[in-house]
Amino acid sequence: MALHVFFTTIFLAFSISAIIFFFFFFSRKSNKPKSLNLPPGPPGWPIVGNLFQVARSGKPFFQYVEDLLPKYGSIFTLKMGSRTLIILNDAKLVHEALIQRGPLFATRPPENPTRKIFSCNKFTVNAAVYGPVWRSLRRNMVQNMLSSSRIKEFRNVRDSAMDTLMDRITSEAKSNDGVVWVLRNARFAVFCILLGMCFGLEMDEQTIMKMDQVMKSVLMVLDPRIDDFLPILSPFFPEQRRKVQKVRKEQLDFMVPLIERRRKALKNPGSDPNAMSFSYLDTLFELKIDGRESSPSDAELVSLCSEFINGGTDTTATAVEWGIAELIDNPDVQHKLYEEIKNVVGNRTVSENDVDNMDYLQAVVKELLRKHPPTFFLLTHAVSEATKLGGYDIPTNANIEIFSNAIADDPKIWSEPKKFDPDRFFLRKEEADITGVTEVKMTPFGVGRRICPGLGLATVHLHLMIARMVQEFEWSAYPCNNKLDFTGKLEFTVVMKNTLRAIIKPRARD
Repeated sequence: MALHVFFTTIFLAFSISAIIFFFFFFSRKSNKPKSLNLPPGPPGWPIVGNLFQVARSGKPFFQYVEDLLPKYGSIFTLKMGSRTLIILNDAKLVHEALIQRGPLFATRPPENPTRKIFSCNKFTVNAAVYGPVWRSLRRNMVQNMLSSSRIKEFRNVRDSAMDTLMDRITSEAKSNDGVVWVLRNARFAVFCILLGMCFGLEMDEQTIMKMDQVMKSVLMVLDPRIDDFLPILSPFFPEQRRKVQKVRKEQLDFMVPLIERRRKALKNPGSDPNAMSFSYLDTLFELKIDGRESSPSDAELVSLCSEFINGGTDTTATAVEWGIAELIDNPDVQHKLYEEIKNVVGNRTVSENDVDNMDYLQAVVKELLRKHPPTFFLLTHAVSEATKLGGYDIPTNANIEIFSNAIADDPKIWSEPKKFDPDRFFLRKEEADITGVTEVKMTPFGVGRRICPGLGLATVHLHLMIARMVQEFEWSAYPCNNKLDFTGKLEFTVVMKNTLRAIIKPRARD
């Protein structure tokens, strides 16, 4: 939650808080409901709760939460305006909630109005409440698009994107004295793959860049505002609401013609020479949703396609950036990985089939996902009925936030958790089920009923991209001998505070 983005406006809340509190105090009924036994947390102000403390700290929200861990421990509460946030930091509690009692904790809380516009009133896999709509959407995505057999059908798309990635890196290095931007190039490669998988159309670079611009505009406008936590302040943000409507219209205006182009290609096979044989969009045109008579509307198709593309682009590209940074900071790991690649594939280009024979590569990627989960917090959970967890009440209107970093950095789970050490998986054979079914020790994709459906596709991309990038180039810091800053910041995903630039040296093929 990028709360720090809008905390500059927090003091607007206090200009009217006295009035709100006066109204609240004198309008309460004498027969107050029984108070809940919520997890403990820092005391807050009337109405605004802990918003003032977070703003006054001057810290990003995740750092504010981190500072509370020593005092409040595995589960605590933050009151953020009208929202109650219950923060889970303990792996065992997360396992109990999301695995052992999965169905109860599998729904989503109410969305703010902005997000509802872009999710078409929660008509996406990630946003849908736990129920028939969610089951239909998720089942379709997993069975028809993200199964291992279906992923293999798009191998040519990935191979082409990887070749383009190597060419882009090489070209950029030649024109910049060997220096390249890691995240920008990785993001373009993943974006192209997911565009092809989603629309089944080969697109020129101008269309790709326009689509990227549209997607970024959507993500930017989704940053939370203070009125998301204090709805009474919404009249003070008319310009922001107009901007939301404008961005949504731009998204629809650009994407609906692409949807129509694919629809026509399916009706007239061979009419579009750039059409692929299959796409995610194909599975959505006539999709039957449990409890609904109609197929998805064009607006709903736009939301579903956007989810498919956005969900896998920045998460994977960010992981690649962190991965290359760790290989630069740990040259012994980079050398060991390169030697494994050479031993397995020799002089030919590494392929997806080679990954199964690269135990060290798999250990590197697993350690990468442990140490650098894509987000500080999993997507917010909620309970479908009031319950208890850890001895405390969990009401249905609470936002349940799982703090991924607390689990990844827990010394009770991991030896030297701050250290990037693939040998914990390669040599010492430490166990860590990435799905969390047997035990929660890391949560890069979430766990339980709402685990990321793209887990398999994401790991294919990560293994292939890192293997190709290490096979083709030796990576080092820019400027030379520069100590990398591993501070993270939230930009939809957790990216490096200082975007990684690196020096590459092409490797000779023996």
